Amino acid sequence: MNKQIIAVVTGASRGAGKGIAIALGEKGAVVYVTGRSSGEGDEISGSIIDTAKAVTAAGGKGIAVIVDHADDSSVIALFEQVKREYGRLDILVNNAANANDDVAKTIPFWENSLKPLDLLNVGLRSHYVSSYYAVPLLFANGKGLIVNTGQYAAVGYYHGPAYGAQKAGSDKMIADMAKELRSHNVAAVSVWMGFLDTERARAYISSLPEDKKPKTKRESPQFTGRVIAALYESDELLNLSGQALIGAELGERFGILDIDGSKPVSYRETLGYPPDLHHTLKN
Repeated sequence: MNKQIIAVVTGASRGAGKGIAIALGEKGAVVYVTGRSSGEGDEISGSIIDTAKAVTAAGGKGIAVIVDHADDSSVIALFEQVKREYGRLDILVNNAANANDDVAKTIPFWENSLKPLDLLNVGLRSHYVSSYYAVPLLFANGKGLIVNTGQYAAVGYYHGPAYGAQKAGSDKMIADMAKELRSHNVAAVSVWMGFLDTERARAYISSLPEDKKPKTKRESPQFTGRVIAALYESDELLNLSGQALIGAELGERFGILDIDGSKPVSYRETLGYPPDLHHTLKN
């Protein structure tokens, strides 16, 4: 990267957000990592303190900020801090989501609780709010990128109606934001991640009988961060703005490998692919 990147990654105490933050740290970025967990986390729960340390260890500067993304005043305080300390922002990654245990229950939605709907608050509305308060800092920078972390559930069944609605809504939100941001040299995309090798996924898989363990190779969360960094530096940034993009395909496009040197796989043919979200995007 030609200059030090200033980034915000929401929901970064563990999983995708943590990996993305670390990958940006590898590029020397200043990364504000947000979440509600501030103490020393265990392997599964994690904490923003752990992530910030990992970002710094990777070569960047990790800054942990306690943010409840269900509380708009907490989000306002975050971006006021970024403005006070750096005066600009290059990349916002919206990853925070209230994926409570009921989301993953394999029962019909009418037999479940209403807790999965929390995803439409922290996971959809929260992406909008963070983008809203980030935009002035992206404008101040003269160039910017907003990324919503996406998934094939936007077009296929996975974890039920609330989860799918959150992912599909997030993609369409990005498409419409991109249309309004284009003239300001700010791009907005959704990046679809594959099956991730996260702390929680490893714990779940290890609990399964040997014959039930999935054989599919999982991509690291850092891979998505590497793709985001490459996209930001790419001359194609505005051309790709407004789209939902499969991370593995972006990796192929930019020559990005995973942390073990492998090429993550696109599941376009088996799980579906992003629709044309905005026919009038470039008008």
